[in-house]
Amino acid sequence: MSGTGHSVGVVGAGAWGTALAQALASDGSPVLLWARETELVREINEERRNSLYLPSAALADTIEATCDLSRLADLPVLVIVVPAQFLAGVIAQLPAGERDLVLCAKGIEAGTGRLMAQVAADADPLARLAVLSGPTFAHEVAAGLPTAVTLACSGGADQWERLKPLIARPALRPYYSDDVIGAEIGGAVKNVLAIACGVVEGMNLGQNARAAVIARGYAEMLRFGLARGARAETLSGLCGLGDLVLTCSSTSSRNFSLGLALGQGLTAVEALTGKSSVAEGAATAPVLAELAARAGVAMPIVEGVCRLLSGESPASAVVSEILSRPLKAELEGQPQGFGA
Repeated sequence: MSGTGHSVGVVGAGAWGTALAQALASDGSPVLLWARETELVREINEERRNSLYLPSAALADTIEATCDLSRLADLPVLVIVVPAQFLAGVIAQLPAGERDLVLCAKGIEAGTGRLMAQVAADADPLARLAVLSGPTFAHEVAAGLPTAVTLACSGGADQWERLKPLIARPALRPYYSDDVIGAEIGGAVKNVLAIACGVVEGMNLGQNARAAVIARGYAEMLRFGLARGARAETLSGLCGLGDLVLTCSSTSSRNFSLGLALGQGLTAVEALTGKSSVAEGAATAPVLAELAARAGVAMPIVEGVCRLLSGESPASAVVSEILSRPLKAELEGQPQGFGA
């Protein structure tokens, strides 16, 4: 049985996938939502809630959940909202096809260093790829609060015109870009920087220190993005700076919460044990640091997060090292005027 009657399928029923399904169903549109867990599918369909990942939301009647991924195979648009490290495996379960895949995972694949669009292109060479990214807390999107995102389309304006009416809602406003690399790098790097900001909060170092980490972290994001072919204006927009500011400022961010625990003295293993949701920055940090080193891009905050996650250095030593970096002109010799 296919997803007849549905125009959009959402693959992944975690907090963000469920919130996107809720937003897309807010105008009465039917949405087919894939989840791995049989009990979760039953709960969504019978009780209209997702108590595991998004307990605050009363889900729309037009959302239908399924465990059968093949039911989504014939839909023209699939919104892929599975964790970055599982993206290749999930797409591989779908038959290749000339459909639109809207990628929502924010990360870099461990072991390969591939961004999500490359992962998806390798898994399904026929797919038309787009990336949806920006400052989004799932519970706010599910509640219908105003949200703006970047929709970066590899197929340019034609793909944008096709996807825009399927995704835009009064409270969910996509903005067009064709800079897929920039959208992906913004989303991946900000997760790692959010861990650093959580450490600052956990150590009670104050708002000044957190603002400094956000600003210096943005400099690292920009340097890495430019080295990989992203555009500066993309990284200064919703999917870069906008997402960075949001994620680095609230315990609603899983990555910020991980950093908070590290700053309070927990190890990474202790902080991550027993969590039902994924802090993407934990897997992204080491591969990001490796890619930056290969490209000759200085990312001291990212390197510090890696040492924390590996248990190589305590939070106090990492923060001390970052704060004691050499004194120099802020804009000295840096692209777009940002220093290390």
